[in-house]
Amino acid sequence: MTFRHCVAVDLGASSGRVMLARYDSDHRTLTLREIHRFVNCLQKTEGFDTWDIDSLENDIRLGLKKVCDEGILIDSIGIDTWGVDYVLIDKNGQRIGLPVSYRDSRTTGIMSQAMAQPGKGEIYRRSGIQFLPFNTLYQLRALVEQQPELLPQIAHALLIPDYFSFRLTGKMNWEYTNATTTQLVNINTDDWDDTLLAWTGADKAWFGRPTHPGNIIGHWICPQKNQIPVVAVASHDTASAVIASPLADENSAYLSSGTWSLMGFESRTPYTNDAALAANITNEGGAEGRYRVLKNIMGLWLLQRVLKERQITDLPALIAQTQALPACQFLINPNDDRFINPDDMSAEIQAACRESGQPVPQQNAELARCIFDSLALLYADILQELATLRGAAFSQLHIVGGGCQNALLNQLCADACGIRVMSGPIEASTLGNIGIQLMTLDELNNVDDFRQVVSANYDLTTFIPNPESEIARYQAQFQSLRQTKELCA
Repeated sequence: MTFRHCVAVDLGASSGRVMLARYDSDHRTLTLREIHRFVNCLQKTEGFDTWDIDSLENDIRLGLKKVCDEGILIDSIGIDTWGVDYVLIDKNGQRIGLPVSYRDSRTTGIMSQAMAQPGKGEIYRRSGIQFLPFNTLYQLRALVEQQPELLPQIAHALLIPDYFSFRLTGKMNWEYTNATTTQLVNINTDDWDDTLLAWTGADKAWFGRPTHPGNIIGHWICPQKNQIPVVAVASHDTASAVIASPLADENSAYLSSGTWSLMGFESRTPYTNDAALAANITNEGGAEGRYRVLKNIMGLWLLQRVLKERQITDLPALIAQTQALPACQFLINPNDDRFINPDDMSAEIQAACRESGQPVPQQNAELARCIFDSLALLYADILQELATLRGAAFSQLHIVGGGCQNALLNQLCADACGIRVMSGPIEASTLGNIGIQLMTLDELNNVDDFRQVVSANYDLTTFIPNPESEIARYQAQFQSLRQTKELCA
């Protein structure tokens, strides 16, 4: 019997974990065990919202040490994180400046500068990436404009997972799936775009050519002196989550549900036409030349903030209270920029409802109901946008990630979208991370092969749409009203 042991370091915007995978190649069984879990949160440093990058590194090393202390021989390590953020390095490999978060306000107004020059159409033609005010394209411009004193010291800029891999191995890498989230990679060449980089004022010498997932970056020397390969997995956590999504066929969409919700489909070709630009669709890189044609949705960040502000610790009880409330009494646009990082999320949601002439949610369950209903209706809207873009309807939606544990939101999604929803696996980004490691170790052939392993080892839950539910009736009325307006226009 042959076993492989791979370690996945999976960092999200609110938490991180070091997970140990055990793969039995004879029986194609895959099990995960959590070794170390830790909190990740923003902190104010010198007026910026920043990541505690040193604390995260310490937790990564602690988790790896725990595995080694068990006497387990690790075959490989992979790291995936959120996208767009970076760390600056000097010529001696030392960090300079601050690891500023994408939620920091320094990019306010920067994207509007880009709309004038190089221009929205030109940026999209080159990158194929959704316009979000915190993309690295705008972060670098903000850096150059606001902190010019740092520029002479900068030798390299590493995205977050590449930085941690560098800290473990001493080797630099720029992994492709995460690099594409920056809005700086040319969609035709898979290399950094000279025109877009020039607009930021950043030096192209800060970046090495992006590499597709599956190469070995270097080796980490564990306490027992073993040299363990560190693999460049699909290091954007959504790219890893999609790899582990057991999509049934080409008519299956996915929704990676967590702090962010990302809804899309896989395609061998990108969508960069006028319709895609108008819908603000993104074409992020995936494994094996597959594009992740998707749209970013603010996701459960809104709920996470409300839970923290109101000191709510019993989420199942809150969901039960929420389920008893009528649907669609309070609705917001979760993707409104006002919800990126407000001082008080609860108050911001209340203000949005008040300003639109709606009742104002006061109780905890009312705020949660507002978030869940609003997300489900936005999911339905975006799923229709994606179906229109590709010219074919979807037959089912796969929800993966931590948010797929929320059965109420899953059912609301099925009802609003009007299609079958499959939820699971929960640890999708971790599993996708492991999948690329196993392919690099020649244990699996490709992504489709790995998805068969996922389907065989992890249970999925099915949610059947109920066309008579309150949210389904609201969605049907909304579509009817929109169609009526279009006909009368």
